[in-house]
Amino acid sequence: MDDKYHILKKYFGYSGFREGQEVLIDSILSGRDVLGIMPTGAGKSICYQVPALLLPGITLVVSPLISLMKDQVQALNQAGIHAAYINSSLSESQISKALRLAAAGQYKIIYVAPERLETYEFLQFARLAKISMLTVDEAHCISQWGQDFRPSYLKIVQFIHSLDRRPVVSAFTATATEKVKEDMICVLGLFDPTVLVTGFDRKNLYFAVETPKKKDSYVTQYVLDHKDESGIIYCATRKNVDAVCAHLLAQGIAATKYHAGLDAGARRQNQEDFIYDVRPVMVATNAFGMGIDKSNVRYVIHYNMPQSLENYYQEAGRAGRDGERAKCILLYSAQDIAVNRFFIENKEPNPDHTWEEIEQIREQDEQRLLSMQYYCLTTGCLREYILRYFGEFGTGRCENCRNCALEYEETDITQAAIKITACIRECRQRYGINVTAGILAGETRAKLREYGVSRYESYGSLKELRETEIKAMIQQMLVEGLLCVTNDRYALLKVQPAADDVIQGRRQVILKKPKTAAQSTEKGRSSQSSKLRRSDILNSKGLDLFERLRALRTEIAKEEGMPPYIIFSDKTLVDMCVKAPLDKSDMMQVTGVGENKYSRYGERFLAVILAYTGGMREKYYFGESPALAGKK
Repeated sequence: MDDKYHILKKYFGYSGFREGQEVLIDSILSGRDVLGIMPTGAGKSICYQVPALLLPGITLVVSPLISLMKDQVQALNQAGIHAAYINSSLSESQISKALRLAAAGQYKIIYVAPERLETYEFLQFARLAKISMLTVDEAHCISQWGQDFRPSYLKIVQFIHSLDRRPVVSAFTATATEKVKEDMICVLGLFDPTVLVTGFDRKNLYFAVETPKKKDSYVTQYVLDHKDESGIIYCATRKNVDAVCAHLLAQGIAATKYHAGLDAGARRQNQEDFIYDVRPVMVATNAFGMGIDKSNVRYVIHYNMPQSLENYYQEAGRAGRDGERAKCILLYSAQDIAVNRFFIENKEPNPDHTWEEIEQIREQDEQRLLSMQYYCLTTGCLREYILRYFGEFGTGRCENCRNCALEYEETDITQAAIKITACIRECRQRYGINVTAGILAGETRAKLREYGVSRYESYGSLKELRETEIKAMIQQMLVEGLLCVTNDRYALLKVQPAADDVIQGRRQVILKKPKTAAQSTEKGRSSQSSKLRRSDILNSKGLDLFERLRALRTEIAKEEGMPPYIIFSDKTLVDMCVKAPLDKSDMMQVTGVGENKYSRYGERFLAVILAYTGGMREKYYFGESPALAGKK
């Protein structure tokens, strides 16, 4: 067996590589730099961990968060791979000891914070050690155009230049626009890298935008309806985090919270309660989550709209890391725009940036906010909208988002669009959506009288419509690029050149509105190609066996002081139920069971399966028979 396949099976328990993994691994082993842009859950870590075990020296992994390092190192050690992390959570004596052991060849993989690369002790270690590869995880942090820019990442290339021998450099991230991709290649100084973009689509995720009148009631009901599942609820402010968490706790829900206003000890304890499923619901600001490798998060709810699609997709992507179905729900309200614009206007500028760069970044932030707003307003496929934003094109309908699941009635609003355009031009593009809609509806409120808008020919030209209907039409024109708004707090409406096609009869404007509940029921929410839920795979006996295996996993996790998913993922437990292994040979065919995992836990899980099955092979699943089920 080829060495890389042997490593994959022995330590990680997989019999084959996923899309793109082998290309990157082979490039690294041939001494070539790589850049991998792969969606969350696609197995980025395998791409550098497998070659790290085959290369002769040490692999350094630069990682932005302590929690990420801890999770990764725990998982590697569980798999039988000697790894360590070096960051501020360790004492100086612990760091010195770790470096001594590393220099003596104790560790093959060492995770470090980017700031650590600048310290004298670490530089001395690096110059003497044989470093075969330097891996940059969450590499988008190196770009000022990315959503998580970290100035310390800019020092990585200086560290590489300080080494006597340049190692192979590999970089990985989940999402990146074209500009961020260019930055990663240039700023890290990648030499003729193999660049692999496997796509941004997470087919197992269901996307929805909801506009509930009472967000608290919506969130509470959703969590109660999914009380056996783990989820994250993101809020824009600390105040909202505190309020939502308190509301859930009052309903008897085992929730916890995370934001920068909590002291470090509370944040650490709350995070561990979430990871260990003591409190399976986390309410947090966006300070929480990057690098959290909790695989069984079944939903992510955004209580407020994020500032950008980059932020949203990264945060939503923390659901379903195990590849099983999960839901990403965004609760939208117009107030979210004002809150995010306040954050943008009060953003602390980087002192190293010129005034022109600061203005350019601010304008880009405003444009990102508009793209995020249009995501919330579109009636088209939500997945398609996200993919197009990142430069990828889908089929136009995914059949696994709320917009694809709803039935719509279409209204031709071309004539109304012409009147809206005429009004904006007549007013010399000086007003925002509210005033423009008021003019068209012929409203007489004080502010409009003060502006003297009744003198315009367009005043009352759409008086047969309510203001809310006119605003919906304006929003549709914004989404279609017929109009735009200025990138400032005034958000003035401006006519785009594309509007002339409408005026001259070359283009129609169609407004899609969801049919009422009396007219339509929501269609099936997921396509046949989506991953199946546990209850779709396992029959009643299989689900019973799964719960027994999960209870054993929790027991072992408590004994060893580590998250349950590091013992075995839910996906591995489901595969155990499907294959019902009765001996070691069978168990080694289960996805995610490697040699070290079997030696540590295999016999205990086999004992539960044997006790439940009585050594008899029954069918614990729906559908076609897997390879082991027919084994006599």
